[in-house]
Amino acid sequence: MPASYFASQLVRRVTRVCAAAALAATMAGCGFHLRGEASYPFDTMYLNSAPTLAITTDLRRALEAAGSAKLMPAAKEAQVVVDVNSVEDDKRILSLSSGGKVFEYLLTKRVLFRVHDAEGNDWLPTSEVIVRRTYTYSDTEALAKEYEEQRLWRDMQADAIQQIVRRMQSSKKPVA
Repeated sequence: MPASYFASQLVRRVTRVCAAAALAATMAGCGFHLRGEASYPFDTMYLNSAPTLAITTDLRRALEAAGSAKLMPAAKEAQVVVDVNSVEDDKRILSLSSGGKVFEYLLTKRVLFRVHDAEGNDWLPTSEVIVRRTYTYSDTEALAKEYEEQRLWRDMQADAIQQIVRRMQSSKKPVA
């Protein structure tokens, strides 16, 4: 093989390395970084949420996996208690077509929660997480739109859980 072939291969490799370095520098410059592990200002916690709520299992899993605090089986063993006060799912008509049929829906998930210690002192007072999504609807694609709605509900729940975890990271120990 001629020397020019090896030179062109070397130039391609150097170009790729420079492009990768430029991309890495751009991402570092914009503030991008991986989420990493959640660090809570407490060591142990108890999740007080009705087992019948759809969010309970996913929230428990997220709290166990996402942070430095250990989830305890009983409230008396935990430094803080996470109360999930309510979870509301709402579906409303957002717009109608010119023929009077539903064209667009608004889905809303609202979660109220509170983080407190055994004495009732608030580490994080009652907080509200609201997640909204819209989607278009068509009678001719009813099955596909039903699947899309279910997927949106799952995504909204995952988003709400991530917001709860992030807010818990910002909770503060009450001043005595």
